[in-house]
Formats: sequence, structure tokens, C-alpha cells
Amino acid sequence: QVQLVESGGGTVQAGDSLRLSCVASGRAFTTYYTAWFRQAPGKERQFVASIGYSGDRIYYTDFVKGRFTISRDNANHTVYLQMTSLKPEDAAVYYCVAGPLEHSFSYWGQGTQVTVSS
Repeated sequence: QVQLVESGGGTVQAGDSLRLSCVASGRAFTTYYTAWFRQAPGKERQFVASIGYSGDRIYYTDFVKGRFTISRDNANHTVYLQMTSLKPEDAAVYYCVAGPLEHSFSYWGQGTQVTVSS
């Protein structure tokens, strides 16, 4: 069992940066793939980025490439999403997810709100 708690969301202006954090409980976390998804009001949930359990196998969706960076610190059971050059269309609830299989995530956090004003 893994529990995920996100933090770091907030309200920023376009062009600003934010770093989201996700702290995981459970020893299995260090062997799990992790990812970030987001969902804006009235829109479908979107994949943002993922990272393998050893920090490799990193993938980004096209609309964040070059602006967002996913990383993880297994010693501290934490996954990060560094977001730069934020745009109003990046506004959403961001969810941290984890699971034993790549691209199949069993565990979800409660989400953290990111608001970007123009």
C-alpha cells in the first residue's frame, strides 16, 4: 500500500515557476513508477510526466516539454515536478500517481491546485 500526499500548488502569474512535491509512504515506493497527471475544470485528465523507479525512463507530454522537469528522491520517498514558464492553460489540479507497472498507476494522491493568472 502506498499513500501519496502532494504539496506546492498555489496561484502564480504567467511566466512564473512552481515546484510540486509528492511524499509517499510505504517501502514499495522505491520500486514503483511515478507520474504526474492534471485535470482542469470541464476537461479530461491529462498525463503530464512520468519517471521510472531508478530515475530513468522519463517521459513528458508535448505541451510541457522544455518547461517541466520530473525527478525523484527515493531516499526521501519524494517525487517532484518543477514547472517553469507557466501558462494560464497549465492551471489545473495536479495529481501524483504511482504503481508497480510503467503507465499503469494504482495509487493516486488527493491533488494540489495550480492557478496561473495572465
